[in-house]
Amino acid sequence: MAYECLLLFGVLSLTFLVPHLLLGIAASTVLPGWALLLHVFIVLGAYFIGYWHFGGQTLAMQTWQLQIVTEDYARPTPARLVLRYLLAVPSIIYFGTGLLWALWDRDRQFLHDRLAKTRIVLKPKHEQATGSN
Repeated sequence: MAYECLLLFGVLSLTFLVPHLLLGIAASTVLPGWALLLHVFIVLGAYFIGYWHFGGQTLAMQTWQLQIVTEDYARPTPARLVLRYLLAVPSIIYFGTGLLWALWDRDRQFLHDRLAKTRIVLKPKHEQATGSN
C-alpha cells in the first residue's frame, strides 16, 4: 500500500495539482472544496477502475504479482469494479477499518472485497511468464 500511495502521488500531481495550479494562475480562482474532493474521487476512480479492468492490477499490484478476481476467480465486470472502488473509499477513510477487517476475516480479505465479491490473489505463474491477463 505504501508503494501504491507513492504512485498515487504522481497520478494526483499530474491530474489534479497541475490543472488546479493552472486554473489559479490563469483565472485567479480556486474551486470550492466539494469540487476539489469530487475531482480527486473521479481521478482515483479512473486510475483504479481502469487498471483493474484492463489488466486486473494496478502498477503497484504488478510489482507484487497480485491481481483482482471475482470469488470464482473470473475477471470482474466493470460494474463489480466500480462497486469495489465505491466500497473501498469508506473502507479506507474510516480509519482503515475495512483494511483491518482482513485480520479477522477467514480468507484474509478486505471488507470491500468481501462485500463486492472480489478478492486479491497471486497472479498465476503462466500469466506472469507470458505477461498475459
